[in-house]
Amino acid sequence: MTYDFDRLIDRRGTHSDKWQKYGPDVLPLWIADMDFQSPEPVIRALRERVEHGVFGYLAFEQPEFHELFADRLLKRYNWRVSPDAVVLIPGVIPGFNVAGRVLAAPGDGLILQTPVYPPILRAASSIGLTRQEAPLARRADGRYAPDVDAFAAAIRERTRFFLLCNPHNPVGRVFSRDELTRLAEVCLRRGLAIVADEIHCELTLDGQRHTPIASLAPEISERTITLMAPSKTFNLAGLKCSVAIIPNAALREKFVAGRVDLVQTVNVLGYAAAVAAYRDGQPWLDELLRYLEANRDFVVEYVRARLPGVAVAPPEATYLAWLDCRNAGPAAPDPFTFFLEKARVALSDGALFGAGGFVRLNFGCPRSILTEALDRMSLALTGGRPARA
Repeated sequence: MTYDFDRLIDRRGTHSDKWQKYGPDVLPLWIADMDFQSPEPVIRALRERVEHGVFGYLAFEQPEFHELFADRLLKRYNWRVSPDAVVLIPGVIPGFNVAGRVLAAPGDGLILQTPVYPPILRAASSIGLTRQEAPLARRADGRYAPDVDAFAAAIRERTRFFLLCNPHNPVGRVFSRDELTRLAEVCLRRGLAIVADEIHCELTLDGQRHTPIASLAPEISERTITLMAPSKTFNLAGLKCSVAIIPNAALREKFVAGRVDLVQTVNVLGYAAAVAAYRDGQPWLDELLRYLEANRDFVVEYVRARLPGVAVAPPEATYLAWLDCRNAGPAAPDPFTFFLEKARVALSDGALFGAGGFVRLNFGCPRSILTEALDRMSLALTGGRPARA
């Protein structure tokens, strides 16, 4: 089956946060939500479930999803885990917040790498912990890499765990096996657990290979809670179904106890969609990745040719481009506000990720929308006036 990712789908009036937050003349390229229809097998599974007409509590004893997901981990990453290690949760963000409550007490610390996804940046304050930051090293070509020495130096006596984001949002890196090994070795030496947000693991581009940090070695696996989901991969974010992989039985028991009466269940439609996506969605995903690679290349070439003063490194994963606007003339002090007001394009404000002067652009949309948005941004930077939609 061939999927048409150029198809324009009107999402206004559908309670879409992406399309409703700003005015009707604004093109939204901000929140990580693609403008593509989900795979046909997912739609079919949801239709069948809805037509059944009863939406009662979900039985978690059924092994189907756990076995399906464990098999996927083995085939994609050569990571063998027991189906019992797979725990269903209603979101990655609730997952790392529950993990933090299990792994640390108020006043303890967590360490993370900046810039980073805002809910990760906020996690320490949400849980009552202190935040230690280890900035990623930014190279001359705009690519980021872990600074392992800075990471080790940032750990304090009461630091309890490392909150990892890989593939990284917003910088788009797929950390190499060597980079992950060096970070994990520091965690082992200092007695830190690892909570790994790997939600973008299946959106790697150009043949990049994602390595779950827990798959590196048994001693790392025993200290790690890995969080994944079909939500970004198959555009199912609103259905709230995610996964925690916790091979350590004692740690898993603590995690499950920590979520009771807080974030215990996924919903029945999210479950049906996840099973269908992982079982039958791969052809759609293969086509999606080719389209995203082409969109990524288009953005990088456009930025370098027609957005003066803006720099970008090609992301290795995700559908998110991290734009450095610090030398972009009138946009430099506050590029988020500049492009919103002058170009009527909504991007994600880099300040929310811990990096002022940057914006994050979502290229998970039809090429025509992407082209119009970039044209508006170019006109705004060069003194033109964007056409109002």
